Amino acid sequence: MAEFGVGETDFLIDGRPVRLLSGALHYFRAHEEQWDHRLAMLRSMGLNCVETYVPWNLHEPAPGEYTDVEALGRFLDAARAAGLWAIVRPGPYICAEWENGGFPAWLTGLVGRRVRTDDAEYLAHVDRWFTRLLPQVVDRQIDRGGPVIMVQAENEYGSYGSDPGYLQHVVGVLRDCGVTVPLFTSDGPEDHMLTGGSIPGVLTTVNFGSGALDAFAALRRHRSTGPLMCMEFWCGWFAHWGDEPASRDAQSAAKGLREILELGASVNVYMAHGGTNFGGWAGANRAGTLHDGVLEPTVTSYDYDAPIDESGRPTEKFWAFREVLAEYAPEPPPDLPPAPPALNALLDVRPGTWSSLGDVLDALGDPETEAPTPATFEELGVDRGLVRYRVRVPGPRQPYALRASGLRDRAVVYVDGIRAGVLSEDHATLPDLIPGPAEVDLWVESLGRVNYGPRLGEPKGITGGILHERQYLHGVRARGLRLSSFTPAAVSEVPARAVIAGAPGLYRSSVEIGAPGDAWVELPGWTRGFVWVNGFCLGRYWWVGSQSALYVPGPVLHSGSNEIWVLELEEAGAGVTLR
Repeated sequence: MAEFGVGETDFLIDGRPVRLLSGALHYFRAHEEQWDHRLAMLRSMGLNCVETYVPWNLHEPAPGEYTDVEALGRFLDAARAAGLWAIVRPGPYICAEWENGGFPAWLTGLVGRRVRTDDAEYLAHVDRWFTRLLPQVVDRQIDRGGPVIMVQAENEYGSYGSDPGYLQHVVGVLRDCGVTVPLFTSDGPEDHMLTGGSIPGVLTTVNFGSGALDAFAALRRHRSTGPLMCMEFWCGWFAHWGDEPASRDAQSAAKGLREILELGASVNVYMAHGGTNFGGWAGANRAGTLHDGVLEPTVTSYDYDAPIDESGRPTEKFWAFREVLAEYAPEPPPDLPPAPPALNALLDVRPGTWSSLGDVLDALGDPETEAPTPATFEELGVDRGLVRYRVRVPGPRQPYALRASGLRDRAVVYVDGIRAGVLSEDHATLPDLIPGPAEVDLWVESLGRVNYGPRLGEPKGITGGILHERQYLHGVRARGLRLSSFTPAAVSEVPARAVIAGAPGLYRSSVEIGAPGDAWVELPGWTRGFVWVNGFCLGRYWWVGSQSALYVPGPVLHSGSNEIWVLELEEAGAGVTLR
């Protein structure tokens, strides 16, 4: 048992000053069987603490329906076994480039932009969620023999809102649920952010990637006492689809880390190990300085150009950071743990069977609904996946333009069963005119909900209407197809047909593996969709880059026959490569 506290200038363990050398590692972005290795890598880099967010939407897919909330407790137990303290950031909002900033889609569907305010309906859901989640944290606090030394109240609230009553409520429910360790907030080092996000009596920390002296000076304008801490030292960055891969020079990042430590501050390296947005959980941003421009979906990889790469290997940045951290740690870091096994093979895999998107929807989709206007994903209860909208153009009538008003995010359109084009938010009108009568299908995929900025919580799907010329087309039928429906038992019920080269649909293959290990799936010639290996969803692929291969954790594979599914939404390639 020990006591962790916040002093006038230092963090304290049983009254003794201590510096926190922390690294971000999100338990939900690493396969559970690899947690021990990733935590050991943090220790080997010279860190004494691990930080993790908690994504609400991962654990409460429907109101009052919970899924493996205990995963957080198991991760904290693994951190303690690794000899690390732990910082927990439970939200309720986390950002983290995660779908909807961690909010369940059903929640933002109910309360919209009343999230992150002192709104009674929203807060009732927060209270219920925290009551269910926080025993995982409370039982593992340092004064009970666990690793948890600090808990965050909300997350970067100053860049979003200005409701002090809401922040006070979050603090109150954390305390009411039994959190006794110090609480903190974290915001950018700008006056409006620190004013909006700080809470009297709660430690204030700042987030930045460089300019430590100026950042801490801004913090001191708002909090004259308390230990200095950079809660997110951005040593790299994330990438959007179509971007160049994000990178930051190792020596530049090490210099930024040294500047923080030379000022006597504590640090949390964000990310120490980024991991992967498995399961289609990657979020999205809006372009522009006000974060209200075109949608920019985040790639599946969350490598982040971190010192420990997506597959858990040390990078040049790892060794540069290890050298800096060694100067400020009380003892030398331990040696690297043994590297996880890798798949030492190059396997070309050809699809064995194919199922049309219609087959898949009929077998795995939700019941069809009909309404005068298109139902949003939220109204249909679809968090991740796609929706087929079906509407009839009456006739006879001359050809007019067909437009999906308020489209989010991307739609493949068929007219009388023939593909007519691909629409997006900023190109929402078909290039060719459509006469009537005609039957129109629009297969709309959510590319990830906004996780940061003023458009947090916006709905998905066709949020306006389907227009022919200026006339709304009514009587819109909709069927949802959720990624969570793709289980081995359910997929076995989808009719399997002979492969039709290039066609969209579900492709199934099997591959024999002798010695399993970490691997990568490459999809040359494929366009956009999702991949599963042995029922585990690796995430989205898309030909636009910046990502060309999907990471396969070694524990997902096994000796013998392994199943690979590819759900292609536009145009398929000939096969995949496992390496």
